[in-house]
Amino acid sequence: MNEITINITDRDGVTHTVQAPTDMAMNIMELVRAYELAPEGTIGVCGGMAMCASCQCYVLNDVPLPEMGPDEDAMLAEAFYVKPNSRLGCQLNITDELEGLAIELAPEY
Repeated sequence: MNEITINITDRDGVTHTVQAPTDMAMNIMELVRAYELAPEGTIGVCGGMAMCASCQCYVLNDVPLPEMGPDEDAMLAEAFYVKPNSRLGCQLNITDELEGLAIELAPEY
């Protein structure tokens, strides 16, 4: 299995360094759920369809990310707590390019 390291700061301000598989077609939202870094039912409410913004996160470092698609852009335009570095975790697929990514989970609303 190929893995990369990602740093995730949870909603309590605790940073977790986790290993993320690059060969399982997972995204950041699924990774947060797999490591139980947010209470059940508070992240990925829409199942990863870019329709709820419960997986919104703030990108904290300069790691190359995929372009934001129109669905993600539209959802963030309506979401709470949006910052210039906001992305939806469900739209960030785990690839080798995300090695060293640091994110912070946006507040729950």
